[in-house]
Amino acid sequence: MNDWPEGWSDDNRGPRYGRGSAGAQPEGARVMRQVQRGPAVPPGPRSAYGDPGPAAPPYGAGVPRQPSYVDGQGYEDGADGAGYGDYDSGYNTGQVYGGSGGRGPGGTAGAPTRAPRPAPNWRRRIKWTAITLATVLVVTSIATYFWADSKLRREVDLSKVIDRPEGGDGTNYLIVGSDSREGMSKEDEKKLHTGGAEGKRTDSMMILHVGDNGDTLISLPRDSDVVVPSYQGSTSGKTYPAQGRHTKLNATYAEDGPTLLVRTVEANTGLRIDHYVEIGFQGFASIVDAVGGVDITIDKGFKDKWSGADFKAGKQTLNGQQALAFVRTRHAFAASDLQRTKNQQKFLAALAHQVATPSTVLNPFKLYPTMGAGLDSLIVDKDMSLWDLASMFWAMKGVSGGDGTSMNMPISGSVGGNLVWDKAKVKTLVNELNNDEKVTVSGN
Repeated sequence: MNDWPEGWSDDNRGPRYGRGSAGAQPEGARVMRQVQRGPAVPPGPRSAYGDPGPAAPPYGAGVPRQPSYVDGQGYEDGADGAGYGDYDSGYNTGQVYGGSGGRGPGGTAGAPTRAPRPAPNWRRRIKWTAITLATVLVVTSIATYFWADSKLRREVDLSKVIDRPEGGDGTNYLIVGSDSREGMSKEDEKKLHTGGAEGKRTDSMMILHVGDNGDTLISLPRDSDVVVPSYQGSTSGKTYPAQGRHTKLNATYAEDGPTLLVRTVEANTGLRIDHYVEIGFQGFASIVDAVGGVDITIDKGFKDKWSGADFKAGKQTLNGQQALAFVRTRHAFAASDLQRTKNQQKFLAALAHQVATPSTVLNPFKLYPTMGAGLDSLIVDKDMSLWDLASMFWAMKGVSGGDGTSMNMPISGSVGGNLVWDKAKVKTLVNELNNDEKVTVSGN
């Protein structure tokens, strides 16, 4: 069935326009948006193929003017009043995609506005910063306390000391420097000039009294003549009666360790010892190295082949090896052990001062190694707490700063090479310490 109108075919559709058509009149124009249709081109002769016939009329003669952009600002206004210059596609205002701020049709024209950012609440920030710092400080302090407490070697049981004197005011510490070579290799022994003797002896013993009327540090010469009292064996538990036997003070430590030493000091002075602290060669040198060395002024230079000491006069910084030689030397001095005890007091005071400086306390990279070296090497009594240890340390620092007294035990003479204590002065000294009074007695 033919869809063309009756009598209509490709050959008789009438005259056509363009593409070689012989018709002079164009076919009906397609409906196009914004294109105005002018009057039909008047009929006229055309060539057989491709001749468009008469030229198209100029603008204004029925042909609409085509739109054109001017400077990217839209359509230019037509001279014929068609209004192309007023045309707005919507792209320039953003309304094609929803208008103002993407609110869709009907949105307010113009650039979107953002609410102003509120001013920072500095009071609130400072408050939470302070809370955070305080929390970190508390947590760090608690963790450090338990870490340090776990490292203390509480190995001395003072409950095994028998027949003890009554305690007085203040707290008394017995501080011992032993020649223990625990943890030392043969190379360490050679480097530190300690020798390789078995067992333990003590080269230095001090009583530190901490009280309200000034702290007192008293050195007990190792060659002090003492009477060995009755005592209970530290390992056997057997009680050994007194026999009136005289010996050097350091020999009691070698005989049965710390408990017999404490028992002997208490029996010969009448002063109760509340806490015991001991440090060996290796630990002492490690503490000095951990703190970065200790500054000290040596009044007169000296040498000692036994300890390895070789010092010139003047201010200098001693490392661990040099410090150990300094506190152990006695053969280089005419006063022998009495001069050594003075050097020991001088160095321990300088060490305490060095540890307490801000450069150590506020620097965790120095503080923790120093604490670790000290705590690892200390042997204390079972009742010793970190607070007790800190109190001892600050008291030693106070003595070094002139807030206390440092002295040797008063000596009256010697017998068979042993130093004899001045009994009258010792009695006065002990009474002043027990009553926590200012010490008036002087030592050698």
